[in-house]
Amino acid sequence: MKPRIIVCGLSPTGYKILCLLRQQGAQVVGIHDKALPGEGDDVIVGDMRSVATLLSAGIREAQTIVLAGSEDGLNLAVLMQARVLNPRIRIVNRLFNTSLGERLDNTLPDHITMSVAALSAPIFAFSALGNAAIGQLRLFNQTWPIHEEHITSDHPWCGRRLSELWDDRNRMLIYYLPIDERVDLVTAVLRGRRLQPGDRLIVGTKPGIRQAKRSLTQRLVKLPTALKYLRQHSQALLGSTLLLLLTISIGTLIYLTSILKISPIDALYFSVSLITGAGDNLIAVEHLPDNLKLFTIFVMLVGAAVIGLSYALLNDFILGTRFDRFWEVARIPPRGHFIVCGLGGVGVQIVNHLYNCGYEVVVIEQDPNCRFLSTVRAIKVPVVQGDASLPATLKAANFEQAQAILAVTSNDTANLEIALNAKGLNPRVSAIVRYQDPEFAHMAQRVFEFEAVLSPAELVAPAFAAAALGGRILGNGMTADSLWVALATVITPGHPFCGRRVQEVAMEVDCVPLYVVTRCHTVHGWDLLNVSLSAGDVLYLTMPASQLELLWRTVPSQFMTST
Repeated sequence: MKPRIIVCGLSPTGYKILCLLRQQGAQVVGIHDKALPGEGDDVIVGDMRSVATLLSAGIREAQTIVLAGSEDGLNLAVLMQARVLNPRIRIVNRLFNTSLGERLDNTLPDHITMSVAALSAPIFAFSALGNAAIGQLRLFNQTWPIHEEHITSDHPWCGRRLSELWDDRNRMLIYYLPIDERVDLVTAVLRGRRLQPGDRLIVGTKPGIRQAKRSLTQRLVKLPTALKYLRQHSQALLGSTLLLLLTISIGTLIYLTSILKISPIDALYFSVSLITGAGDNLIAVEHLPDNLKLFTIFVMLVGAAVIGLSYALLNDFILGTRFDRFWEVARIPPRGHFIVCGLGGVGVQIVNHLYNCGYEVVVIEQDPNCRFLSTVRAIKVPVVQGDASLPATLKAANFEQAQAILAVTSNDTANLEIALNAKGLNPRVSAIVRYQDPEFAHMAQRVFEFEAVLSPAELVAPAFAAAALGGRILGNGMTADSLWVALATVITPGHPFCGRRVQEVAMEVDCVPLYVVTRCHTVHGWDLLNVSLSAGDVLYLTMPASQLELLWRTVPSQFMTST
């Protein structure tokens, strides 16, 4: 029997997960707080935390519950109620707080934390880099972008043997869908099958780590931009400083011409002393003419006012935000950078991903109290505070010389406005737009012709669905309405693969072996197919999600995954 799964919270993400699980043939029930048009008895309406609601959904017989709500507190409440009613149930939990999720994973058995932001951010980053990624794969402590090669008559791989592509360490063949017959990838490779028009091939590409250039020359190139910002935002300070110098100069000149017995240095010293209020006994003021006494009084009053004004402006400039923004502007790259508009959960994950890959990033954030500002500033990513839809703000981030702009705020309308204004300034810069509703995301892509309009709900739903079907998933994707997953299974003495050659397993189960980690080494390529699996080996593979039931039902306790 297919595993019985409950999906709690049918928001856009949760409903997409429900539909995908139905499509894969799983027995699935949804729970939502209000009725959904067109849904029948398999969607329970009620409070997800209620015992009665969970019992109506069959919580005692269910094998997995997916907590897909957008509120961490609600998901945690459902988690506790579900575990009370069914202590053995497997939980796939959507949490924004990933640090809390890691603690729950380490504390609770059969608990898997998944984050919409963490799963979708790499796809946004890959799209900005020019990759038409449809998913991601976590291998060798790196996130590999996954894309689909649709073979056409003019495709460079058309006519090539699959065996020629099999042994490339920088590329992994994930799944194969031929146009004319149903054949698994390993069989096609061993038969020397050639790719023909209409075939589909899922490929994972090893990500390249770019070394960010931080040379002195590049920093000097950014200096004029910073000085321009300094000139624009420090005019009051410069004005007060010039007024102070002018007052000192006039005082010095007057005392020098009026009292011929003192040197120019003494006149300057006396003027500065009077203006700063320090006082001086160099000149006996009581013996001065009345007009010079009145001038001295005037200099002291003007000097006190100018000194106070200059001190206040200097404090505001250095201790306020302007001095910090001066250094922010000084770090803004002159060209070839990525601009991330909106520093929410998705935005900060995109910034971290691009930064860790060695690319230069600039953030535009309107909220000065954004919780993630300190996070990005800690890694020296410059932040421009302002409305990203305004041309002045985009120009402050050197938009016209940027490689791509990512509009990923939580407001769909704002994202469209940012992208449209950006295209108006420079149509050559790639625009990647976040749009929550998957259906409208596709329409926005067609109407406005942005480089990519992506819906986080659509991007992450396959990962949640795959995790619900079994195991901690390393990667996933959709091809021709078929959900496939990448995972790692530990070979134990009772495992159905134990003692069998990888080639035999792949041809029988319709899985694609990626590599095997044995006690001694890691095996790839052609050698992988001849490996005889033994207890303790870890086999990394991809397979259709609909086939996971075979492994899950046969050895559920042994179907483990590597983190």
